Amino acid sequence: MTTTTTPRPTTHAHAAGSGVSFAHVLRSEWIKLRSLRSTAWCFAVIAVLLIGFAALGAALSSVFAGSEATPEQQQSIAVTIITFGSPFAQLVAAVLGALIITGEYGTGMIRSTFTAVPRRTSALVAKIVLVGAGTFVVSLVALAIALLVATPLLAGQGVDVDLADGRLWASVVGAAAAVAFTAMISFGLGAIIRNGAAGIAAAIGVVFVLPIIFGIAQGLVGKGWIYTLNEFTPPQAATRLYDYPLDGTSMLTMPGVDGSLVLEPWQALLVLVGWVVVLFAVALALVKRRDV
Repeated sequence: MTTTTTPRPTTHAHAAGSGVSFAHVLRSEWIKLRSLRSTAWCFAVIAVLLIGFAALGAALSSVFAGSEATPEQQQSIAVTIITFGSPFAQLVAAVLGALIITGEYGTGMIRSTFTAVPRRTSALVAKIVLVGAGTFVVSLVALAIALLVATPLLAGQGVDVDLADGRLWASVVGAAAAVAFTAMISFGLGAIIRNGAAGIAAAIGVVFVLPIIFGIAQGLVGKGWIYTLNEFTPPQAATRLYDYPLDGTSMLTMPGVDGSLVLEPWQALLVLVGWVVVLFAVALALVKRRDV
């Protein structure tokens, strides 16, 4: 007599990816992020730019300071010099943010990623969180070192830095956040475009070309609405995060015109969050609909 045994169905949740927790996805993405040479190089360049430009600016700070600077003006000069490398660091962060996602599409590794995480949402969330957090930490450490390096150099040029000034530290943190937000915005663009060269070009265009376009428009037209519109662009909003204005006048941005809007730091933060959320939402919708 022969008996037939019906095989018991087995479920391999982890193989299918449905049982993978976000913590596991985050750890996996962190391993990928730190194992890439491009990540290490970009982080290193960001640190060198932030520290190097601060040291250079501090050595030449007498050009800015003059002999009649008030203590508040000296603080503004110090913030300007310490954060002088931030726009250049944002350019590198833009490249990094785009590379993180477009590089996987270019090598085909994205197929393995989405096979392990078929719903795709947690994979993208983990990537953008790590890109933003990693860039922020590297930038903050570099800016703190830049502050330590620049302070004695500034003192030698007659600019005394008050390290107990809360606005000074808020600007340092804001500058690090500006670099991180740029990386996350570029990640969103890269996830939408998917092509490496095009993604990097779009990211650099937002960070570098867009301010030039608005600068030309402001010079030619000079209307208040142009200045107001510029406030909502990522580069300008990023600058507002670490600005140290005196009586409404900034050393980092062009003066506005009557009737134009100037964002407060918390408003600029909301603008940048909005850019990240909108671009990421579009990217997520497209990633879920597209084939890899």
